[in-house]
Order: sequence, then structure tokens, then C-alpha cells
Amino acid sequence: MNLDETDRKILNKLQTDGRITNQDLAKHCNLSPSACFDRTRKLRDNGYISSYVALLGPHLNQRPLLIFIEVLLNRTTGDIFRQFAEATRRQRDILECHMVAGGFDYLIKVRMKDMAAYRKFLAEELVDMPGVRETRTYAVLEEVKSTTALPL
Repeated sequence: MNLDETDRKILNKLQTDGRITNQDLAKHCNLSPSACFDRTRKLRDNGYISSYVALLGPHLNQRPLLIFIEVLLNRTTGDIFRQFAEATRRQRDILECHMVAGGFDYLIKVRMKDMAAYRKFLAEELVDMPGVRETRTYAVLEEVKSTTALPL
């Protein structure tokens, strides 16, 4: 499926307002409601839209502290990679975990209530995960830009 300008308009609007009604989305995109509904369904069915979510305000939801963590594993074997990945998927405090190329193996993103909560997570959860040899913590002082919208 090749995206045309109208598809991009639909996707851009949904990225900024996922709760917009089909009627309002159709008006915004100069389409009839039925044509807009069909295009949106096709975009969803083809994987351009993966889900609709509510993004919560971290400061009001007891998670103001944003932290990135570099993780270096003690061995880089398929078993250790699988075990570590499975452990991160089960850990509710981990928002994102990415295997990366470079000087360490994984980059993790967490949000915590405060530094004491992070210290507890680090000591009781993260360092005991399979294969963890070393971690480096980067506490965010200021979020300069944070978006979930993909440029189209």
C-alpha cells in the first residue's frame, strides 16, 4: 500500500488526536465520512496504525523521574539475549528496552517516582536480570522534546 497525501493527513491528525470522531476526521481531510472510515480501516489493517492509546501525564501519575540505563551483558549469546529480553518484558517498570550496537548491549527507559524508587529497582530487579554485568544510569534533568508522533 502506497500512502497518498490524504492517508498522510489522516495519520498525522490521528497522531495528535486519537479520539477524534470519524465525522471530524473526514471534515479535516475533505472526505466523506464513509470514505474516511474506509481509508482509516485500510490503514489499520495494513499496519500503519498499530493501536490507539491514552498517554498519561507522568508527573500526575507518580512517575516524574525519567531514566535511561545502559546495560552491558556478561556474555553475548543467543540464550542470554533471549533470557534478558524475556525478563525485561515481564518487568512493569521498564517502558522501553532496545538492543543496540555499540559499547553496550541494551538501552532501557524507565519512569520512577523518585531516585529512592529507582535505587530499589536497580538493586532488587535490574542487576539480578539474566546476564547483567554492568549498568550505567542517566537521570533526565530536563525533557527538551518528547513525542510519539512519527514524521510523515
